[in-house]
Amino acid sequence: MIEVSRSYCGPAPAADAWWGAWNGDPALIAVLAMGVAAALRLTPDRRRYGLAALGVLAVAFVSPLCALTTALFTARSVHHIVLLAVAAPLLALARPAGRGGVPVTLTAMTAMLWLWHVPAIYDRALSNIAFYWIMQLGLLGAGWSFWSATLRAPIPVAFAGLVGATAQMGLLGALLTFAPRPLYAAHLASTISYGIGPLRDQQLAGLVMWLPGMLPFALAAGWISARRWGALVRVAA
Repeated sequence: MIEVSRSYCGPAPAADAWWGAWNGDPALIAVLAMGVAAALRLTPDRRRYGLAALGVLAVAFVSPLCALTTALFTARSVHHIVLLAVAAPLLALARPAGRGGVPVTLTAMTAMLWLWHVPAIYDRALSNIAFYWIMQLGLLGAGWSFWSATLRAPIPVAFAGLVGATAQMGLLGALLTFAPRPLYAAHLASTISYGIGPLRDQQLAGLVMWLPGMLPFALAAGWISARRWGALVRVAA
């Protein structure tokens, strides 16, 4: 029987050991292998996106990044960005999900991200395997639906959704950066061997979410704006 009342990625590793903490969970490896088999059945133009998404998910859950997220909140922020802004759009390009529009899916993604940053809920997810996977699948699913809706939406609607996603990511990052005290009990002692205290770790995590976390959404909005401008230029010509 799986012991659910513990961290899925294991205990927080020390600074000199995290790089060797690979996750060999057979169930996870089997799911990723089934995902590869499913991706190989896609059309060639979608297959590459599916395989890339699975590669990103392997980095997120199999590589030492998984273990590092139990030690550093900064690594957890990177992990969330990888799910929402890298794996999710690749999955949407490979196999669009859901039928909701941009406003609905943006609201769902925002609610999911902010919910799992509530301190008591976040700490619970890091100490319970079932809650951990509810968090991960909830974030990935919400991001997948948002990017799927964005990719099929009219350009103005997609642009507005990406601006909204950028804004909410930046706001959450700013709140974490300027919080006057550590918010997450799970990281109160786990950062010490890395030479930083929990408050500094939290501030770095907020900066990661505030700046790099906003970047993929902002770049996508810029790309959509360029497409829109190009279309207008062609019509005018």
